[in-house]
Amino acid sequence: MADCLCDECAALCCRYFAFPIDNPTCARDFDNIRWYLLHENVVIFVESKQWYMGVMNKCKQLQPDNRCGIYETRPKICREYTTAACDYHGGTYDFERLFTSADDLRIYGLEKLKEWRKAKREKRKRQEARENKAGKDTARPPKRKPPSRKPGHVPAAPTIGKLRYITIPNGNGNGRTTGATGLSLPVLKNRG
Repeated sequence: MADCLCDECAALCCRYFAFPIDNPTCARDFDNIRWYLLHENVVIFVESKQWYMGVMNKCKQLQPDNRCGIYETRPKICREYTTAACDYHGGTYDFERLFTSADDLRIYGLEKLKEWRKAKREKRKRQEARENKAGKDTARPPKRKPPSRKPGHVPAAPTIGKLRYITIPNGNGNGRTTGATGLSLPVLKNRG
């Protein structure tokens, strides 16, 4: 029986390294990632919606007994690694997606781009429908009754909030202002 977990370990964590890459957003991104997969010992995986490149090469310091040859001076990333997240102890990976060949990624990329284009078209149609509806609403303003033009009639003062505006005639005798000679003053709205 083994004295510790490391005695049974196959040093899976020392046989690859992975780093995040930009998530693909266009055809060129998928093609660039496909290029990675054309190289030996490379995998691409998606975990928690983040894309990663995994390079399947063992550490140069891994000894035949699966122990670290520079354990006392190993890098900080190795020191921070715990058995709680251990590849051996943790069981199988729960990738959202795993790509091991360029063809797999190409097929996935084509499907994804098709979905994105469809979603973009639908979004554009919804936006155009909203704009058309808004355009129709503003194209036909509500009909208003024209102001009375009877001699001696003074139109009602417009009301804005609690203020009512009165117009001081310009002296031409018809009670209306013309040009810049008339003056509008706010007055408190009659509460009666």
